[in-house]
Amino acid sequence: MRILVTGAAGFIASHLCEKLVAFGHEVVGLDNFNDYYSPDLKEMNAKDLEAKGVFIFRVDLNDDLSKVFEKRYDYIYHLAAQPGISSDTTLEEYVINNIYATQNLLDAVLAYNPNLKSFVNIATSSVYGIEATVDETIPAQPVSFYGSTKLAAEQLVLGLQRLGKLKACSIRLYSVFGPRERPEKLYTKLIENLYKDKPFPLFEGSVKHERSFTYVGDIVDGLAAIISKEDLVDGEIINLGTDEVNTTQEGITAVEQIMNKTLIIDNKPPRKGDQQRTAAVIDKAKKLLNYEPKVTLKKGLEEQVRWYKEKFID
Repeated sequence: MRILVTGAAGFIASHLCEKLVAFGHEVVGLDNFNDYYSPDLKEMNAKDLEAKGVFIFRVDLNDDLSKVFEKRYDYIYHLAAQPGISSDTTLEEYVINNIYATQNLLDAVLAYNPNLKSFVNIATSSVYGIEATVDETIPAQPVSFYGSTKLAAEQLVLGLQRLGKLKACSIRLYSVFGPRERPEKLYTKLIENLYKDKPFPLFEGSVKHERSFTYVGDIVDGLAAIISKEDLVDGEIINLGTDEVNTTQEGITAVEQIMNKTLIIDNKPPRKGDQQRTAAVIDKAKKLLNYEPKVTLKKGLEEQVRWYKEKFID
C-alpha cells in the first residue's frame, strides 16, 4: 500500500510512519516544518524517517498540493495541525492550520485521488470539553480554540463521507506521550527541567487533573490497525487512548523517581481551556480495531527519559 501521512516530522506522525514502513508499506510524508516548536527537532525526526525510506514533501497544506498527488495513495493519515492551547497562538492560526488546511487537503484528494480506500482524520479528546470521559455518541462541547477548530476539521472530513464522496473516519486521541513528544508538552518539558534543574511552570490546580496518558506506541498500533478495516470504520468516530487514568501529580512523581531528582516548581495561575479530566472510553476501538493498550505510564516514561537522554544529553 502507498500511504500519505501529514505532519510526518512531528511527534505521533513520525512514529506512525515508522510503524507503517515496518509493515512493508510505501510511506510518503508531508510537513511544513513550521516554527511552532524548534524545526531542529522535526529535522531530527525527518532524518530518521528518510533513513528508513520515507520521502517527505516539505510543503504547507494550504499551498498547491498537485505535486504531492502526482502519485495516488491508498490511505491518508491526516495528523498535521496547529496543536495545543497556548495563549500565544491566535484563533486565526488555528483556523488556518486546522480548518483551511484540512479543506485544502480534502479538495486535493477529491481532485487527484478520488478512489482513496480511507481518509483517516486525527482528532482529539479536546473536542469533548472540560470533561472528556464519555463515548463517541455524546455531543462535543469544546472550550478552546484548538478543540473547536479540530472539531470543525473533523466535520469537514465526515461531511464528505456522509455525501458519499469519500471513505473516512475520525480518531480522537487522548493525552499521547512518549519519545519525541513536543517540547512544550508535559513530559518532555518536565524531563528537560529536571535534567537542567530549572523551575517547572505548574498551572494552579493542574496536579489534580486526571488524564488517560497514552503511550505513543499504543496509539500508532491502533492507527495502523485501520488498514484493511476501512469498510468497518467508514463514517465512524473512534476514541483512542487508554482506560488507565492518572493524575498529573502521579506523572510528575513517576518521572522524579525514574530520574532520581526532585522537581523545582514555579506556580502559575490556572490556564484557560485546560481539561479537568479525561478518561478514554475505548469500547468501540476494542471492538472495531481489536485495540488493546499495553504500555503503562511508568514504562512509557522510562522510554521517554531514555530517548531524551540519548538525543539531548549523551
